[in-house]
Amino acid sequence: MILHFLKLEWKQYFRSSHWEKGIAIKIIMGFFVLYFLVAFLAVGVGGYFFLRKEFPESDPLQIVNSYLLFAILGDLVFRYLMQKLPIMNIKPLLILPIKKNKLVHYVLGKSAFSIFNILSLFFYIPFSVVLIKEGYNTAGVLGWLLTMILIIQSANFLNFLINKSNKALIIIGTLLVGLIGLQQFELANVVDFGGSIFDFIYQNPIYSLIGVIVLVVLYQLNYKQLRNQVYLDGAVATKVEEANTADLSWANKLGDVAPFIKNDIRLIWRNKRTKTVFLMSFLFLFYGLIFFTMDAYKDKLPMLMFASLFVTGGFTLNYGQFIPAWDSAHYKMLMSQSFRYRKFLESKWVLMVTMTTVLYFLSFPYLYFGTEIFLMITAGAIFNIGFNSLFLLYAGSFNRKRIDLTRSGFGNTQGTSATQFLIIIPLMLFPMLLFWIFDKFVGYNSGFIVVAAVGIISLLLKNQAMNFIEKKYIKDKYAMINAFGKEA
Repeated sequence: MILHFLKLEWKQYFRSSHWEKGIAIKIIMGFFVLYFLVAFLAVGVGGYFFLRKEFPESDPLQIVNSYLLFAILGDLVFRYLMQKLPIMNIKPLLILPIKKNKLVHYVLGKSAFSIFNILSLFFYIPFSVVLIKEGYNTAGVLGWLLTMILIIQSANFLNFLINKSNKALIIIGTLLVGLIGLQQFELANVVDFGGSIFDFIYQNPIYSLIGVIVLVVLYQLNYKQLRNQVYLDGAVATKVEEANTADLSWANKLGDVAPFIKNDIRLIWRNKRTKTVFLMSFLFLFYGLIFFTMDAYKDKLPMLMFASLFVTGGFTLNYGQFIPAWDSAHYKMLMSQSFRYRKFLESKWVLMVTMTTVLYFLSFPYLYFGTEIFLMITAGAIFNIGFNSLFLLYAGSFNRKRIDLTRSGFGNTQGTSATQFLIIIPLMLFPMLLFWIFDKFVGYNSGFIVVAAVGIISLLLKNQAMNFIEKKYIKDKYAMINAFGKEA
């Protein structure tokens, strides 16, 4: 029966109408996945030797164990935002003599082979092999590896239980940030505490079996939840939900763009894909930690400029590149209303600028790394507000791909076209090139001053730019209506 289910899904995937249309994007996504698999494999094989060389007085396994607690919580946050339960089209199967238990077990079993679970194994398994070859206790390493596999699978099923709860995300995110803060400001030694847990499992591998109990409990909870939903009447019944409205009266102060701002806020918070973009923008705040804390990047200033743009530009870059496709489901209705197109575009601009400003204020802790780093982040924020926001609005006039907002963002290529890849060049490489030229031939300070100056000049020319962008959208209005009217 399992093979039959797999065969049906294989046919459904390759016979779908959008398969050939999006084959180029799927190939690119495949290369990205392959890249990360190879990268994790390389780290898994060489990680032990790198740690032993850089920290000769410490045990590489203990170093890895010390940071596993942060990795597990970070993985849960990432899964919440990006992972979705792999489902099959079971509605047609409900009228056939197939046991519902088998359908549910198949769906849950399929989730165990998610790329989210496999990716981590490309580090843990080769790392464990290296440990055994280097003389570590085989039973201890195998117990440690079994624990990591069980934690990965437990996180997989835990995510499906909490995935619709924003409170769960806030709790996990707060816990992760809190633990990082406690460690960073030396209020508590979280690293040693987390490391001691996994060191204990290595020394006493029998305790890895506790993970089996946890996994079984989480699997059963998922099974009961999904089993209760697999009924034909539930599949064909119209789903009725109570609409929860938030008080957005404060937006009225924004004038003519207020109605559009309100609609955008509702659209972002009520749909999975846009909510993912919104929440992921706060994770981009930590992007700079990858570059600002590593000695390898201290002399590569253009790369620091690249990181500075992402710190405050997470929302602008991810939300802006799909304007106006976010509204594709109701674009015909919008275009039939009596309003000036300029107001519709300005609402998007206000939203991007507001989020960039909020993220900039949240980036103040980067002052810890010095005023030069923070000035670079400031320059990046000004560039995002002035140049990138306007450029993304213009680039949006070339979008012709419809987006289903209810679908998850991970692995979802809806709305993606060559436009999204081409606009990365001016958005990211242009400020890096500017910074490199002036830093090399004039001086360090001039680099981020020029980047900020381009943002300020763009901001001063905003009205002229918006007039030009509005004309482009009006010119392509009916082409967009036709394109967005087609099923993705």
